[in-house]
Amino acid sequence: MKSSRWSLGVLAVTLWGSTILYGQAPAPDNTKTNKTDTAKPTADNQKQNKTDVEITQQIRKLVSQDKTLSTYAKNVKIVTQNGSVTLSGPVRSEAEKQSVEAKATQVAGSTHVKNEIQIAAEESSKKK
Repeated sequence: MKSSRWSLGVLAVTLWGSTILYGQAPAPDNTKTNKTDTAKPTADNQKQNKTDVEITQQIRKLVSQDKTLSTYAKNVKIVTQNGSVTLSGPVRSEAEKQSVEAKATQVAGSTHVKNEIQIAAEESSKKK
């Protein structure tokens, strides 16, 4: 009787442990994406001078207040270095790409905006 309880206990612990070890999905790995993004300026590259910070804040405010933009567009990277703005990241459409660029141009001027925004493919709502 004791050996059957012990066997059931061992079986339960083994099943529980294998669920923990093998039942979880692996952590997301963005290594490939990040390697292709190394040449683009990031927030770490932005100077902390008052002018650059204010330009970035003004553009971010215009983008975040636009209710027509997707979450993708609202999360575009906006990096200002010596008055020059670089926009990068995915958006859902050409219209969003142009809208974000127009907002940056409104603040920084057309000669000071570099648009590296990419259009992301729409995710299908149903997998077949």
